[in-house]
Amino acid sequence: MGWGNTITRRLKVFSMALFIYFDYKAVQKRVQWVSTGKKSSIWKKTHERNARRVLNLMIELEGLWVKMGQYLSTRADVLPEPYINVLKQLQDSLPPRPFEEVRGTIEKELGEPMSDLFADFVEDPLATASIAQVHRATLADGREVVVKIQHDGVKEIILEDLKNAKSLVEWIAWAEPQYDFNPMIDEWCKEAPKELDFNHEAENTRAVSRNLSRETDCGSGSVSSAVDVLIPEVIQSTDKVLILEYMDGIRLNDNDSLEAYGVDKQKLVEEITRAYAHQIYIDGFFNGDPHPGNFLVSKEPPHKPILLDFGLTKRISKSMTQALAKMFLSCAEGDHVALLSAFSEMGLKLRVDMPQQAMDIATVFFRQSTTASEAKENIKALNDQRERNKKALQEKMKLNKKEVQRFNPVDAFPGDAIIFMRVLNLLRGLSASLNVRIVYLDIMRPFAESTLLGSLTHGQIPNSQWIFDSPANSDVESKLRNYLLDLGSDKILGIQVCAYKDGKVIIDTAAGMLGKYDPRPVQPDSLFPVFSVTKGITAGMVHWLVEKGKLKYDETVANIWPNFGTNGKELIKVHHLLNHTSGLHNALGDVVKNDPLLVCDWEETLNQITKCTPETEPGSTQIYHYLSFGWLCGGLIEHASGKKFQEVLEEAIVRPLNIEGELYVGIPPGVESRLAALTVDTEELQKLSGIRAGADVPPALLNNIAQMASGLPALFNTLNVRRAIIPAANGHCSARALARYYAALATGGSVPPPHSSDSKPPLGSHVHTPKFPTAPLKKKKCTGKKKGGSGSTGNFQDVSGADKNGYSQLRTSDADSEVAAAALGSGGSRMFSSDKILDAFMGVGEYEGMVQQDGKFGLGFRRYYDASSGKLRCFGHSGMGGSTGFCDVENNFAIAVMVNKLALGSVTRGVIRLVLEELGLPVPDEYSATGEKGPDMLLNLTPPEQLR
Repeated sequence: MGWGNTITRRLKVFSMALFIYFDYKAVQKRVQWVSTGKKSSIWKKTHERNARRVLNLMIELEGLWVKMGQYLSTRADVLPEPYINVLKQLQDSLPPRPFEEVRGTIEKELGEPMSDLFADFVEDPLATASIAQVHRATLADGREVVVKIQHDGVKEIILEDLKNAKSLVEWIAWAEPQYDFNPMIDEWCKEAPKELDFNHEAENTRAVSRNLSRETDCGSGSVSSAVDVLIPEVIQSTDKVLILEYMDGIRLNDNDSLEAYGVDKQKLVEEITRAYAHQIYIDGFFNGDPHPGNFLVSKEPPHKPILLDFGLTKRISKSMTQALAKMFLSCAEGDHVALLSAFSEMGLKLRVDMPQQAMDIATVFFRQSTTASEAKENIKALNDQRERNKKALQEKMKLNKKEVQRFNPVDAFPGDAIIFMRVLNLLRGLSASLNVRIVYLDIMRPFAESTLLGSLTHGQIPNSQWIFDSPANSDVESKLRNYLLDLGSDKILGIQVCAYKDGKVIIDTAAGMLGKYDPRPVQPDSLFPVFSVTKGITAGMVHWLVEKGKLKYDETVANIWPNFGTNGKELIKVHHLLNHTSGLHNALGDVVKNDPLLVCDWEETLNQITKCTPETEPGSTQIYHYLSFGWLCGGLIEHASGKKFQEVLEEAIVRPLNIEGELYVGIPPGVESRLAALTVDTEELQKLSGIRAGADVPPALLNNIAQMASGLPALFNTLNVRRAIIPAANGHCSARALARYYAALATGGSVPPPHSSDSKPPLGSHVHTPKFPTAPLKKKKCTGKKKGGSGSTGNFQDVSGADKNGYSQLRTSDADSEVAAAALGSGGSRMFSSDKILDAFMGVGEYEGMVQQDGKFGLGFRRYYDASSGKLRCFGHSGMGGSTGFCDVENNFAIAVMVNKLALGSVTRGVIRLVLEELGLPVPDEYSATGEKGPDMLLNLTPPEQLR
């Protein structure tokens, strides 16, 4: 192709693009002054004339432009109807090339006269496409075949068109930044030239045929044999000629024939979708060009889809296949953590921390397809979603309207994902053009689960990988690891166990996966959501403030938190909150039931707490404050200290124990990659129907308990909830951080020596800095005073820019860091100085009058009695689903167990019994086979015979 033709093609493309662009801009201004009824007619005519202009130019230029038109003609779910109707013509044959050109190419490529090669060759082509045309023929041996012959000179045209398309896309991105298709065209420029080598296509065809014919385990227990599609056999190939087995079929755009043969179009598109799910998620090798022209339907029942044209076939790595599967499943589950993890593994980098918007955008790709008749409503819904996301981005980044148009929230977009998304869009367009509705989440899910969980070809995870590779700290730990391996993945998804004896680490084990759809291994620094385990941490903060003289156990809460003293709460004291005797056990229950996401708004939730009314007289009855405990204590903590809840947590617990980055109540941005995702043991959940709880458990807590438990992962796997301050239920920690906390409490507050050096990465080594450069952090000095109580709290540092959940990025001064480091280095610092603090934790001695006699709780902690002697020697707190932490004061022992598969606690109890029995220590009744289970471990309220 000479320079003259090159320049001519380029001028035609850009002049047409400009002409159409200015036409739309002119109409945009014009319709502002016409009635609503006329607007629709004007836009329809505008679309029709510009679609005809595009069609005529594409037919004239051929090459790449025809392929682009074929792609656009399938997007009935996005493009206006006039474009679909006009561009559909490109799915039919283009004007054929002369037969002499065809003959010349065949004889040159195959090296023999056509008369020797074929017993019969039909000169009129079956179809003519942008790159080649296809003729029916009979080989000399009598086999019926089709012969695909590449157009003469098309290679040079395609390569030139790619350059022009790239320039055009760059100009559109400059003129209308919200339509930046550069990543897509870049990937197309890389992949499209491969279609020009028919030897490449032949090998791709053979590979896909082999892949789709093998038996596959789709993960849910059901075995699916070959995907029910047909692929022609490859007979012979060269660079420009491809000979395939002939298959008689109906074209997808031949609706009359489809109807006449009784083809079930719904089943047809579902089977095509299954075939692509297999190619993408199982094989990592898929056809990147599933437009209607690349399919036929067999005329014989059951009318199987025939897959054609494997020129543009993409191979992706195993890691990318798993990342794409994780992205799909995270969208299906609404799991923000897994989605961001998938993005990271794919190489997709974001410039802004907006997880909900990221989920919205990603979910668009897997949404249920719409029929062509619903296209207009679908386009409107997508545009509305785009505007909402743009507005949220503008508010988040504090951009003006012009800046938000230019801002691209994606820093890097992987090329493999571009082709993947193009395939999804083409499949969506295919279903729309055939007027059927496809639920991609249902059809693709088994294939995505299969590859992500590794059940297809790899079987179970090897023992050496299932247990995190770290040295055993003791013989007990070695026996524990064997016990975990015996339990296996049926009972355990992911788990951490850490234990201290006499101030030294004797167990520090991590095993399993971070989530059902996140096969990364659990590590010692992984963060588990622990639900009510958080109550024990919150209680420790209250005790710390009492020691600092900021409040007193027998002080009325209203004296510290004035707004609290309304609606009969004037006589509620601090020890009533800690001991679950305030009468506010159902506070916020109805409010949160009506608006579950209220829990994400820290200030509003505290405001709601001040409006609540006690149901029983303060101090009279101990009923578990399952939901309200955290906010009651949280509001108390903030008003007594004059500081944010997060700041007190850092000052009282995190920094003294040197557990930075491994204990949070409401996570900060930047730790998402270490989060474990929750799931539910559905078999165990079925046992909940037999629950009978004692008088100390609110009846409201047990209503619809199975439904609540099964819904928790969906709620607590979202980042907006994980980032919320919910001091009764939203702790995120590692077992080694929690065990260190209870090891300190067991000795009345003495900080243990530094954690085991064998634990990698070292405990306390994580830096508190978010990864997203959103709003700059600025500090301002504030002065906080509480009314009454212990007096002024003095000056303190607050951080501006805290979100509505109250989370502020925490910084420690160099001086504070040096002091903390010096104290920790000696191993001799203390969190508490009072000799009586242990009595306060358990509610004994002089504090006995502040707790309910024989009640399950001391002051904030669950009290555990020796199952054999009945002696009170342990305290701690468990959480819904099995995570727990406690200490044995008499034997200077502490343990923490983290799980992410919510069950009835049998795994946790088994772990604790094994460890204690190996050490010769008594087993608390909470963890014995027959002892009464406390209300803090909600899913452990089943009858004893079910818990053995």
